Amino acid sequence: MTENEIRAKVVTTAKKYLGCKEADGSHRKFIDAYNGFKPLPRNHRMTYSAAWCATFVSAVAIECGLTEIIPVECGCSLMIGLYKKLGRWREDENYIPKVGDIIFYDWDDGKDFAVTDNTGSPEHVGIVVSVSGGVVAVVEGNKGGAVGVRYVKVNGRYIRGFGLPDYAKLATPEVKPAPKPKCPYAEPKTALRYGDRGNGVSWVQWHLNKAAGEKLAVDGVFGKLTKAAVLSFQKKHKLSPDGIVGPKTKAALKKAVG
Repeated sequence: MTENEIRAKVVTTAKKYLGCKEADGSHRKFIDAYNGFKPLPRNHRMTYSAAWCATFVSAVAIECGLTEIIPVECGCSLMIGLYKKLGRWREDENYIPKVGDIIFYDWDDGKDFAVTDNTGSPEHVGIVVSVSGGVVAVVEGNKGGAVGVRYVKVNGRYIRGFGLPDYAKLATPEVKPAPKPKCPYAEPKTALRYGDRGNGVSWVQWHLNKAAGEKLAVDGVFGKLTKAAVLSFQKKHKLSPDGIVGPKTKAALKKAVG
């Protein structure tokens, strides 16, 4: 998976739990996932009544198989400490996050938040799921007792900082499709047949080599070997086997090469 695909997987996983809430016990799946993780951080088991925002983030990481880059913890301060240990903590409230980044909050942030750095104790955490026009959408566990979405502005009040999972570390390089081969010869405007010569015949020979695996000499001479290759190609593609390269055969050659 590419880095963007891994980030998208985290977002999709987090969003599918929107609406899960403590009131009906549907939040318990996150607690169970956390308590089932080995080794259990600090050997501390979560209860169903404890604050579970960090546990939700951890449960998403566990489900996605990304605990190597998204530290598992049930406490926000301790989770920040783990990001610092990984060298993936961003102490910059003006940072424009990417989807899949982890955002931490401190509800005691002062009114001068825009020009000062909040270094207080974190009290909440969530997963960034979109960023648009300076507005960050965050999916959070334990938001009013449920999994919900919060919208905050870049450099907005209450932002404590960001954990930046190293998605690139687990990504595989994006494989780009090989460029389509480009024929160096001009496409013939008229039908070609045995005995013809010129660049148009070279076009036919080049396409037969690419499309049908022939090994014709691209010499511009429509000889016996070229005719035999044309007949074979026509039969294979259910064209009239007349050995003449007309509009239908040309079209099939171009389609076969791609």
